[in-house]
Amino acid sequence: QVQLVESGGGLVQAGGSLRLSCAASGRTFSAYDMGWFRQAPGKEREFVASIDWSGSRTNYSDSAKGRFTISRDNAKNTVSMQLNTLQPEDTAVYYCAVARGGYYYDHMNRYDAWGQGTQVTVSS
Repeated sequence: QVQLVESGGGLVQAGGSLRLSCAASGRTFSAYDMGWFRQAPGKEREFVASIDWSGSRTNYSDSAKGRFTISRDNAKNTVSMQLNTLQPEDTAVYYCAVARGGYYYDHMNRYDAWGQGTQVTVSS
């Protein structure tokens, strides 16, 4: 069972940047496709980005394309996401999770082993 711990969230002004990290326990991390989701208050959890086990293939939501970049370091058991040009509508709790069935899925039902999340707040 993989355990995930997110970090790197914080308060930033609109137009700013943050780098989120997700540390995984377990020796089989490199075998898993991974994803990032986010959940704003009163809204459903939504897909942001995902990456395959090798790091060579990625998938992004429309809102993330061109602004966010997902990456991974299998030697360090981490998956990261660089958030650039942040906007107030990006304010949410960001979660990482393990993809079951493939990185190309963007529904939360295809993911499990969720971390506790990290808060990102973007002020206008």
